[in-house]
Amino acid sequence: MSAPGDSVMPVPCPHLPDIGVDSHPASRLAAYRDGERGADFYRQALHCGQSRWLEKLPAQALLMLNRAMGASLCHRRDATVLADHPIPYQAVGWILRRDDGGGFLGNPRRHYQHLATRMSGWDIERRTARAWACWVLAKHVNPAWEADHVQIAREGIVEPAFETVHAAVVAHGLPGEHLEWQAALKM
Repeated sequence: MSAPGDSVMPVPCPHLPDIGVDSHPASRLAAYRDGERGADFYRQALHCGQSRWLEKLPAQALLMLNRAMGASLCHRRDATVLADHPIPYQAVGWILRRDDGGGFLGNPRRHYQHLATRMSGWDIERRTARAWACWVLAKHVNPAWEADHVQIAREGIVEPAFETVHAAVVAHGLPGEHLEWQAALKM
């Protein structure tokens, strides 16, 4: 027997591309595993995020937005996709603020803490700045979400101040990216 509201389709995230009735499973990102993770990868990750949101999987939607934030969008040709779909801080904030009786969200503050402190691979400074920016956003949306105090104590992590995160987003983000993040904080 289904719970009340299970058949109700969630409202699409207005900060992500419209996907209509199409499903965009995360497996679509596998096509980019060994290739360039530029504008096409970014767009597909945003589509996957919207798809996960519409399937009432908010935690998985956030994971897809993490993937989008890891795209390499430094070329002039990427300006078009960014004009249509800026770095998805506002989508993250919108999802964090929803309580639609949907699926598992978990503790986004803890998630972004882990993401920021365990970053590896390419473009670490930019991706770490974005993870800490989302961590600030999660703290702002719901101060009751707790940090992972065990990790903090065990690894000697110092949670960054707002000013530190802001400076990192300005220094390592794309031009104007900090404005998108600030808009998400004001939603």
